[in-house]
Amino acid sequence: MILREERPWGGFEVLHQENGLKIKKIFVLPGNRLSLQSHEHRNEYWVVVRGRALVTLEDQTHELIPGQGIFIPEQARHRVANPESAELVFIEVQRGDYLGEDDITRFQDDYRRI
Repeated sequence: MILREERPWGGFEVLHQENGLKIKKIFVLPGNRLSLQSHEHRNEYWVVVRGRALVTLEDQTHELIPGQGIFIPEQARHRVANPESAELVFIEVQRGDYLGEDDITRFQDDYRRI
């Protein structure tokens, strides 16, 4: 069973989950971005499937196209933005001792969820 959750910036589907591992397919609507955030209990690896991603990781910005990926360490400030006019799709692999959606600290958020 695939669980899909909607967010103001797009949404995600949980493709697989087991102890210490969660795999999501994330959709970012055109012109939207996720909050600048960090996680205490997990790291993430993102691979772009469709579109172009602008990834902020600490003080650097990385542009990723389909097939390219980036590692997000625990506690690193990060965000992804979709600068294009079409939907951005990427796969997120989470590894850690706690993978709940509430393991998030927001530093900036376009949707006032801080």
